[in-house]
Amino acid sequence: MCGREAPAVAEGTAERTAKPAGPDLRHGPGRLLVTLYGVFTVGAASRSVYQLTTRFDEAPLAYVLSAVAALVYAFITVSLVRGGEGARRVALVACAAELVGVLTVGTWSLIDPSAFPDATVWSDYGLGYVFFPLILPVTGLLWLRRAGPGPA
Repeated sequence: MCGREAPAVAEGTAERTAKPAGPDLRHGPGRLLVTLYGVFTVGAASRSVYQLTTRFDEAPLAYVLSAVAALVYAFITVSLVRGGEGARRVALVACAAELVGVLTVGTWSLIDPSAFPDATVWSDYGLGYVFFPLILPVTGLLWLRRAGPGPA
């Protein structure tokens, strides 16, 4: 009884207040990436929903690919918001997949324009979006690699 006892901590409090392991992707450049990916999620999703429900027969491939782009953007946005090392790794894989999609669809739309009677988000490497669909995954990959875990 010569020392004070530590105050009791409510069960689970430490778990709720603990920061996720790894980098916090919601601050610094990560905040800009979250914002841009969020904007692209809303833009691509709203565009594809409208096109799929009103004009599907005109360019089904293009509209489905725009919906896929919206899903990829949403997945990356959620990963960046969650933060932590696991989310960073998931976002790295998703950004790499996005880059592959942009390069594949961009090249395909240039080689065979008849396959895309209407543009997708990724057509012509994102020309209709000032090349942001190409710039975002490259920037995301570079930043996520740099924001990686420090030396063990």
